[in-house]
Amino acid sequence: MNNVLEFFKAMFGNFYLMSIAGSWLLAQIIKIFTGYFNEDKFNFKKFLFGTGGMPSSHSATVMSMVVSSAIVNGAGSYQFAAATLLAIIVMSDAMGVRLETGKQAQVINKIVIELFSGKGDTNANLKEIIGHTPFQVFMGAGLGIIVPIVLKLLVF
Repeated sequence: MNNVLEFFKAMFGNFYLMSIAGSWLLAQIIKIFTGYFNEDKFNFKKFLFGTGGMPSSHSATVMSMVVSSAIVNGAGSYQFAAATLLAIIVMSDAMGVRLETGKQAQVINKIVIELFSGKGDTNANLKEIIGHTPFQVFMGAGLGIIVPIVLKLLVF
């Protein structure tokens, strides 16, 4: 029993984990509200667990890792360097490949509906919202910067 308590104490006392997980969770919660305002319908599961949308939880997560490593290890550390390179890759991918894939899915879904309207299975739609606009990535990154700073000032 004591080992289990020590585990949870260590886990919830881990600044990196709380910053990174907190940034991701906060971004996903914010998506519930921004998704509702953008689509005028409430879909808790889609907005909390889905990809794409505002703000980018991928960007919030990796930027939180960058800022956390800068706070704990300094800007000259290998942890900061690795986190920064990973953040650049993830945020570039979110705006590039994943955004374009979503646009292609929209076009393919329209083609399938037009080709098979009234006949065949048009319910096999591709997921269209999987990437992010630059603004969504920027807002996610901003959130990822703020969360570890606030946690460091108020909790750790």
